[in-house]
Amino acid sequence: MKYLLSFAGVLVAILLLIRFMPTAPINPVLPLGPQTEVNGHNSEIPTGTSPEMNEEEQAEEANEKPGASIAPATPGQTYGTVVTPAGAVPVSALNAALGSRDSAQVKLVGKALAVCQAKGCWMTLPTADGKQMRVRFRDYAFFVPKDLSGHNVVVSGWAYRETVSVADQQHYLRDAGKPDSEIAAITEPKQELNFLADGVLVQN
Repeated sequence: MKYLLSFAGVLVAILLLIRFMPTAPINPVLPLGPQTEVNGHNSEIPTGTSPEMNEEEQAEEANEKPGASIAPATPGQTYGTVVTPAGAVPVSALNAALGSRDSAQVKLVGKALAVCQAKGCWMTLPTADGKQMRVRFRDYAFFVPKDLSGHNVVVSGWAYRETVSVADQQHYLRDAGKPDSEIAAITEPKQELNFLADGVLVQN
């Protein structure tokens, strides 16, 4: 009988201990603040970007300042690094300056044609063969006014040959407000001569 009472006492003590002991929550609260993950290449996944966006779209979104606006194009205004007209060659002479090389650092002068109407994140300059050379801005650190078309500009940076993907070609057409039929007609990558600018000077 004595052992039975002792066993009952121990059992009651265990039950009371279980009943009143604090337990860990089933759904623990995660730490507050931004979280980063590491992918298979040991690099951080940027927050706020969509896998469907290409690299260029992600760069644009990362550098876009909500509510920021660019003043209308004004002669003498510089965007990006300071640029002077000294030593600039006409865009029409670019092929001669580039020669057989795939890229060259150069300063060019020409008339801006199309300008990205979404953010001012690219523009085009006419080439000697009647095509348009796309000018983008290094690291998307600066944009240009959407009304820059028709102004003479000086751009300083790198001219280079590249293969432009179907997705990027379609992206540029959307930025330019082209119809869906023209965008859908792009089905093949193409070779282009393009420019990566460190700075842009509006001449007139």
